[in-house]
Amino acid sequence: MKLFHCLRHVDKFRSVFDFGGREVAHWFPGHMAKGLKQMRASLKKETLDVRPHVLILNKMDLADMTNKQRILKKLEKDGVQNVLFTDCLKQRDDSIKKLVPMVLEIIGLGPRFNRDENPNYCLMVIGVPNVGKSSLINSLRRTNLKKGRASRVGGEPGITKAVLTRIQVCERPIMHLLDTPGVLPPKIESVETGMKLALCGTILDHLVGEDVIADYLLYSLNRQEKFSYVEKYSLPEPSDDIQHVLKRIAVKLRKTQRVKAITGVGNITVTIPNYTAAAYDFIRAFRKGELGRVILD
Repeated sequence: MKLFHCLRHVDKFRSVFDFGGREVAHWFPGHMAKGLKQMRASLKKETLDVRPHVLILNKMDLADMTNKQRILKKLEKDGVQNVLFTDCLKQRDDSIKKLVPMVLEIIGLGPRFNRDENPNYCLMVIGVPNVGKSSLINSLRRTNLKKGRASRVGGEPGITKAVLTRIQVCERPIMHLLDTPGVLPPKIESVETGMKLALCGTILDHLVGEDVIADYLLYSLNRQEKFSYVEKYSLPEPSDDIQHVLKRIAVKLRKTQRVKAITGVGNITVTIPNYTAAAYDFIRAFRKGELGRVILD
């Protein structure tokens, strides 16, 4: 598609997203509250006040890595120094090989008790939903133990509900990770923050609404002039109308549903586009990196 076709009506597209008076999103299931409570209790059992940590930024294949140095400088300014970028879905990720040596170095630089008598290590994995915590554990097992996955993974939040499952990820030294459910703050600071979290898959889609998330995605793509969705779904040109886009997606992918319609002469069954299924495909394509990289600042 030629650029001038893409930009023909862009000046008429939305510059502000209408959240429709929605309240601030709340999503704090019981397993999150239970998980936080047990995580805190487990950390309190430690004999040391200093708990070194590594910040792992996963799904680097979906990120714009040209900003890597800027991210590292910002984190360093905030006091975060031990950072690792990973892509845990790759069968071989060289960054994963660096994790165990990095952990050993960090621990070796800090005070430890009974290290000679107890050379085993146990680490806790903490993060928001759907960032790849279970994938990280499985990747470490695959790299260090040559074994298959031990933690269930999925493309939506809430897959891991068991709290503090102990999984071995290394033999020399013996190292275990504690898999935990993803957790979010009980109260998200703003509706737009909640929408961005939903778009990234950290909040269950149906709690926000697939159609609303899809509309926010369309708004974000258009605002940043990311028009790859036009070619992917065979649209004649970019559109700011989510219903029009979802209808085209449903038709292209043959996503339809049969519903009953009441008429003056009785009930009939008609076939209509399945907008929810189309919205889900649209959102999933974005999360898989098929629609370009959108900056959600």
